[in-house]
Amino acid sequence: MPKDNLVLIRHGQSLWNQKNLFTGWTDIELSQKGIEEAKQVGVLLKEKAISFDLAFTSALQRAIATLNYILKELNLTIPVTKSWQLNEKHYGKLQGENKQTMIDKYGKKMVQKWRRDFHTKPPLLSQPQKPTDKEIYKDLQEFPRGESLKETQKRVLSFWKKFILPQIQKNKSVLIVAHGNSLRSLIKYLEKISDSDIFSLEINTGQPIIYTIDTKEQILKKETYNE
Repeated sequence: MPKDNLVLIRHGQSLWNQKNLFTGWTDIELSQKGIEEAKQVGVLLKEKAISFDLAFTSALQRAIATLNYILKELNLTIPVTKSWQLNEKHYGKLQGENKQTMIDKYGKKMVQKWRRDFHTKPPLLSQPQKPTDKEIYKDLQEFPRGESLKETQKRVLSFWKKFILPQIQKNKSVLIVAHGNSLRSLIKYLEKISDSDIFSLEINTGQPIIYTIDTKEQILKKETYNE
């Protein structure tokens, strides 16, 4: 079993992260800080001599760009799979809204529940948005109007079990660059975190979580890097 065979990274800061806006499935670019965060992750992984056989990312450009900057720093050319199933949680009507404004309107407790609770959905859109890239969303039967973390986890784990875990079971080293909630849902599963305890798990932008896991999904080692 290879050392450090699964690395999870939340994308670098986006322009809407910078403005404190709910982003969800809205396709927003990295900020300049986010670009630097992505490059710094690549430098860190290079210093630790961590390499990868393949990578997975979402359908959203902030994650795709982060992955590209990391691979450039590593001087790596590897197969990359992009999937909407690794997208951020869909925040429904909250997308594009300022988080502090929503706290002022609905209260901190309610907004935190929308953001972090496993079962709670955000306020839903009246009609689903249309995908901007029809090809990458071609197997999505119905565009969401908003999602709970539980619903996010369902699609993430479906993709994990079908496409990512089999590669790890073949002794491949895998890099996943995705989003706060898609990664929270995967970590909840891997680390067997309860529905209540997942509320307090936060994943910072541009900071790798490095695992060694076995073929039965048991974690043998974990390293995190926090500012």
